[in-house]
Amino acid sequence: MFKHRTSLPLPIAAAILVAPPTETPRQAATVLAGVTLTAVGEAIRIWGVHHIGVISRTRSDRLGPLVESGPFACVRNPLYIGNMLLWVGFAVAAGVLWLAPVAFALLAVEYHWIVRWEEALLVERRGDEYREYARRVPRWIPRIRFWGRSRLRPHSVPTPSPIRATIFSERGTLIAIAAGYWLLWLKARF
Repeated sequence: MFKHRTSLPLPIAAAILVAPPTETPRQAATVLAGVTLTAVGEAIRIWGVHHIGVISRTRSDRLGPLVESGPFACVRNPLYIGNMLLWVGFAVAAGVLWLAPVAFALLAVEYHWIVRWEEALLVERRGDEYREYARRVPRWIPRIRFWGRSRLRPHSVPTPSPIRATIFSERGTLIAIAAGYWLLWLKARF
């Protein structure tokens, strides 16, 4: 919906890169688990951006259409959920296991306050349309049964962005993921 600069990713990234890995006998499994969490987080983000479009990169409070398709049909904040999985995945892949729940908790608190602000603005600007959407779709815990009958109003389902535009919009995150894993590789080598 709205793009905010969050203050937490930079300190979390620094901690991931500086903190020594937790002693674990299954390092390959830990790395694989972290990479998997990161990939799932980014897949959720790509799916979300595919449906919400470039409005997800806006650093203002302008509104596009109310998106109720794709991941937005089962949870109201899939991009934030994807972000949390990305950072937890990085912490796990780096072997800094104690930081995974800390990063999750810090981001959950930060996103909680961002979402409260966003939702107040959406209620103010969209009124009953947003209230009805919020009544049907949970804020954080995905609704699994959304694959069944759709309760979406036909006029509320925008056409998803072309996949090429989606990947282009998400290029900064993809580059950051590649750079992050490259830095983790360097950390493991030196």
